[in-house]
Amino acid sequence: MTAAGNFGHALEERPKSSLWWRKLLILLEMIKIEHTVFALPFAFMGALLAARGLPTGRQAFFILLAMVGARSTAMAFNRLVDQRYDALNPRTATRALPQGLISRRATIIFILASALLFFFAAAQLNNLALLLSPVALAVVLFYSYTKRFTWASHLFLGAALAIAPAAGWIAVRGDITGLPLLLSLTVLLWVAGFDILYSLQDEDFDRTVGLHSLPCRLGRAKAMRLALIFHLGAGFGFILVGYLAGLGMIFYIAAVLAGLLLLVEHTLLSPQDLSRLNHAFFTLNGLVGLVLGIATLLSVWP
Repeated sequence: MTAAGNFGHALEERPKSSLWWRKLLILLEMIKIEHTVFALPFAFMGALLAARGLPTGRQAFFILLAMVGARSTAMAFNRLVDQRYDALNPRTATRALPQGLISRRATIIFILASALLFFFAAAQLNNLALLLSPVALAVVLFYSYTKRFTWASHLFLGAALAIAPAAGWIAVRGDITGLPLLLSLTVLLWVAGFDILYSLQDEDFDRTVGLHSLPCRLGRAKAMRLALIFHLGAGFGFILVGYLAGLGMIFYIAAVLAGLLLLVEHTLLSPQDLSRLNHAFFTLNGLVGLVLGIATLLSVWP
C-alpha cells in the first residue's frame, strides 16, 4: 500500500468524534475566537450601566452566550463569503477555507449553529432582545459585503461591534436610552479607526482586485490621519460616557489610559513602516476594552 493509501486508511479508522473535534478547533482558529475580547467588554459595560451594579448571573451567562454566538456567526460568514479574495491575497491565503482545511459545508453548519445559539440566548433575556436579534445579526453579516462597494466599510464594521453595548443594556433593562447609544457611537469610532489602520496592509491588494477602503480612496497618510481623528473622538466619547453615567474617578483614569493606548497605537505606525501593525492592532486594542470594562465594573460595584 502506498503512503497516501496508508494515510487515507488511518483517517478512515480515526474515531468520528476525533475528526469532529479537529474540525471544531480549525473553525475556532479560523474565526479567531480569542478576538471576542474586542466586543465582549463593551457588552458587559452596557449591562453594568443598565443594572447600575451587577447583572444577575443568568443575565451575564446569556449575554456571554449571545455574544459568542453572534460573533462566531459573523466571522465564519465573513470567511465564507471572502474565500475567493482570501485565496488571492498572500496575507490570507493560508486561512483554513482557502487551504481546504475545512469545507464550505462544515462552515455553513457552524454558521447556522452559531446563529441558533445567538437567537436562543436572546430569547432567554427578554422580548426586546429577541425582537431585535435578527436586525443585529443582519447588520453584522452585511458588513462582509461592504468592501465590495464602499470605502465606508470601516464604519460598517464599527456599527457591527457598536451593537454590543446597546445589546448589553437591552439584555438587562429591556429598553434603550441615550447613554448606551452614546457608548455605541463611541465604540463605532474606536473600531472604525483601528480597522482603517488594519486595512493599510491590504491597500495594494484591494486596489488590484477592486475592493474599497479608505487607504485606497484617500491614500495611506490621509487615511491614517482620519483614523487618528476617529480615535480622538472615541477618547472624548469614553470620558463623556463616564461623566453622564456618573462613574467617577476610576473610570476617568481608565478612559484617559484608553486614549493614551490609542495614541501609542498611532506612534507605532507610519506611512512608511507598518511592521508593528499586528502588535498595535491586537494588543493595544484588546487592552482598551479590558481597561474600560474593568473600570466600569469597579465603578458600579455594590
